[in-house]
Amino acid sequence: MILDLDRFVRDGEPLWQALDQQLTHLEKHPYSTIGVPDLERLHALYQRASSDLLRVRTLHSEARLRTYLENLVSRAYTAIHGVTEQRRFSPLSWLLQHFPRAVRRHSGALALSMALFWGGAALGAILLVLLFEDRATLFPFAGLEAKPSERVKRETIERSKMVSAQTGRFSAHLIQNNTRVAIFTFALGMTYGVGPTVLLFSNGVYLGAVAMDYIKDGQTIFLLGWLLPHGVIELPAIILAGQAAFLLTGALLPRGRRSPLAQRLREISPDALAIMGGVAVMLLWAGIVEAFFSQYHEPVIPYAVKIAFGVGQLAALVAFLKLAGSHEK
Repeated sequence: MILDLDRFVRDGEPLWQALDQQLTHLEKHPYSTIGVPDLERLHALYQRASSDLLRVRTLHSEARLRTYLENLVSRAYTAIHGVTEQRRFSPLSWLLQHFPRAVRRHSGALALSMALFWGGAALGAILLVLLFEDRATLFPFAGLEAKPSERVKRETIERSKMVSAQTGRFSAHLIQNNTRVAIFTFALGMTYGVGPTVLLFSNGVYLGAVAMDYIKDGQTIFLLGWLLPHGVIELPAIILAGQAAFLLTGALLPRGRRSPLAQRLREISPDALAIMGGVAVMLLWAGIVEAFFSQYHEPVIPYAVKIAFGVGQLAALVAFLKLAGSHEK
């Protein structure tokens, strides 16, 4: 068989690249659904690559091209026949790999969510300083009706008397409440971004105002010891819920794309649901920590221990989200 290699590569390469792109998408989104037209195209590209592989197998001088096509055909066979381990749902693999990869893939939505929350926190802190004397009126929050030092004294006495049954009920209440807030934030993505924007920014204002109130009253150490153990998990979880909400918003907005809404929702749903699943696990842990650890103050638990625990958790969370699952393409 005489083969015009240059023409063969010129005609086949666009189709090989199209197959590679489709396979890469499936490998990065192992739990996504694929429509009939896409499946038919995948099968057609697989057949063409298999045929091309048969034509170059006899060309010993083209080992690199033969190896490339063998790998491509093998990946396509695996994807079509569903024998890959990646497509078998594993809760541990999902949590340790798919969740952090989904967070990293949508860094723009994450940056927007962080900017809104921490921008609100900065504004809340500034307004508290500027309008300190009228804070109870301007900030109608439950945490600003009395001086922080008075609340610290009351908290120290009350929490030291909590028994295990009380802390268990308190933990269940916190987990339920925080999960409700996260799900509500995600659902507000259907409001074309307005809902999550308002919710993230207003919660940031609340946090910034309350934190600055404690700082101005000389209660910074208490604030850190109380907030860090659970806050370094709980607050990022709410921000990640905002990220998932903006993914939903992005699917609702066509932004020049011709694909129908149902397809756009299918494309983002695996990553959005993976992020929300991770958020649920984070909030479960944060609720347990808040009830059984954060709420106990000196002399029961030294502030230094609580602060160190919070800082260690934050470092572990950042490392996990940045590195977990990164070894897989």
